[in-house]
Amino acid sequence: MLLQTQSLTSHLPLIPLPPPKPISKTHFFNPNPLRTPPRCSLSAVSDPTHLQNPTTKPFPAEVSRTILELVSVGTLSTLTHQGSPLGIGVRFAVDPQGTPVLCLDGSDRQLSIDRRSSLHVQLEQFGLRTPQCTILGSIDKPVDSKFMKYLHSVWTKRFGEEVDEDLLYVVDVDRVLQMEDFREVGTWVTSSDYKNAQPDPLRDSSEKLVNDINTNNIEDINRFCNIYADLDFQVSEAKLVWIDRLGLDMRLWSPQNGIFEVRIPFPRDVTDEKGAKSMFNCMAQLAWEVEKNFHAPDIEKVKQVKQITKV
Repeated sequence: MLLQTQSLTSHLPLIPLPPPKPISKTHFFNPNPLRTPPRCSLSAVSDPTHLQNPTTKPFPAEVSRTILELVSVGTLSTLTHQGSPLGIGVRFAVDPQGTPVLCLDGSDRQLSIDRRSSLHVQLEQFGLRTPQCTILGSIDKPVDSKFMKYLHSVWTKRFGEEVDEDLLYVVDVDRVLQMEDFREVGTWVTSSDYKNAQPDPLRDSSEKLVNDINTNNIEDINRFCNIYADLDFQVSEAKLVWIDRLGLDMRLWSPQNGIFEVRIPFPRDVTDEKGAKSMFNCMAQLAWEVEKNFHAPDIEKVKQVKQITKV
């Protein structure tokens, strides 16, 4: 969806602008008597609106990095001396390259008969979805004293506590299996792609944004289903699941058809919470104007809808 910034007067010189969408009490709008509310730059477009950025969702490597930034507890699996697999809960921190840093006491260190291990981490998103990743690699004990002090600083920054450097280990990442949810087919990510990826810039504010939108802007979310998605079923309820730099993930309920998930991409990527709020407001304003026939519905609707459960 490309929001062009052409002048309205060059296309419609005698037609006044439509009235602005009524502003409800929401955390996203902050009316100022000296300024008009923020508006999208709208115009009469000759071609259907298209996305500026063909990438509509984060790559699996970016999702994996984001999960490990947001979660600090996972399951470390390795082999016992009897050769049986065993998983234990561990806390971990990550360095800027996404390398997990573990603190293992004496009993934990006796688990493995070799260095091979896996670290499984899950991110629960409002009880609606649980993206997860599993790091395959090997446990390593650095010997360089300067590097150990660096790992100590990484751990202290994450947990705000002192730790014995002798207890710190790292997981040398070989590859990563990223899954969007339970019972989904995973995607393998190479070590280089994982280390070169950047976690989502909205990760620290996504949960708050989702809560605010689901609480204060549910009418906009329902309107998004009609304006931005090409659905062939009736939606009884819609909720925002997650928001990232490239768009919105929404969960839809249909009494006759089951539960679905749809991805509504942003016209362009955003880099911070302020940009995400502004983008949402612009899309909500446009959707309202299209619904009220104040603006031509020249929007390329999302056609890909994933069914979660059937009735």
